[in-house]
Amino acid sequence: MAASTPHPLALEPGSDTHLHAAPTGWRGITQRPWWPWLTRGLALAFFAVVAWLIVRQARTVDWPAVWQALQALPVSVLAVAGALALASHCTYGTFDLIGRHCTGHGLSRSTTLGIAMTSYPFTLNLGSLIGGVGVRYRLYERRGVGPGTIGQVVGTSIVTNWVGYLLLLAVLPWLWVAPAVAGWAVEPWQLRTGGALVGCLPIAYVALCALRAGRALTLRGHEFPLPHWPVALWQVVVSATNWMLMGAALWTVLQGQVSYPAALATVQLGAVAGLILRVPAGLGVLEAVGVALLATGAAGALGQDQVLAALLAYRALYYFVPLVLAAVAFGVAELRWRRGGNNDSNNTNPPKNQTKMASTAHP
Repeated sequence: MAASTPHPLALEPGSDTHLHAAPTGWRGITQRPWWPWLTRGLALAFFAVVAWLIVRQARTVDWPAVWQALQALPVSVLAVAGALALASHCTYGTFDLIGRHCTGHGLSRSTTLGIAMTSYPFTLNLGSLIGGVGVRYRLYERRGVGPGTIGQVVGTSIVTNWVGYLLLLAVLPWLWVAPAVAGWAVEPWQLRTGGALVGCLPIAYVALCALRAGRALTLRGHEFPLPHWPVALWQVVVSATNWMLMGAALWTVLQGQVSYPAALATVQLGAVAGLILRVPAGLGVLEAVGVALLATGAAGALGQDQVLAALLAYRALYYFVPLVLAAVAFGVAELRWRRGGNNDSNNTNPPKNQTKMASTAHP
């Protein structure tokens, strides 16, 4: 009887060869060579559709009337709105002070605040990868802060920004009723129910920090530092304050002709819409959201041209002017560094603060 021929895939005893079955299901699809091209194509197509819709809407606008309404805005109104925008940027800068408290890096409070306020306009106008990561990492790294510490500061800032946002999103449906947009409306009880569910998230975050008592949370082998509960509560308060200042700046350029909750809802929904659509600075997205909510919900108090004029003034005061100032500040910082005039890197040795980091994030 002839000996059987071994199967070509059979492994000899002691062989180091390992056979791995091809992944199946969703994981198998995402590992296909064509998958990255498909996702990029879909993203590009989606962006093109959004851009086309924005351009189409822009062509229906009476831009001379918008320009006249913009020129009619009183200087005093613009000054107050500019002051509120500055207060908001300063408030956002304190997010990095919370990160400083949690990590214990040795930079001074003024330097930390300056870095945050310089990177924030880049984040608003050019996206988080350039502002929140690129500019902020460069400014911190230039001063001797390590990548791990920078990452924790950035992560703390992101968490701070959204916990207050979610809390206000839960409160808004009780103060403001969204108008029907394009014949589509949501019942108030639905918004309040959804808001209540969303509002549980910041409360759960503070409760988790209280339960962990400053100990890091470990998920799948990765540690996520958590502050003590008073710091977490401060994150919620300062974040909500920042979003309320943003809403107040828009409400001011609208000259109080719409309710403050409506202006706040426009800022919040416009921010999320711009984030989802990945449009730089939410250009056109905030304006589209504002026209849909304010020109419709103002019951004839404001026309489309007046709403657009207010939104453009708000964009100039909150986005563009700070970007120019931040670009100048960043250029000066780079020039000082190249000339060797930066001494902040000598302040990052943490003889005292490093023990504070251990007690705050990892006791």
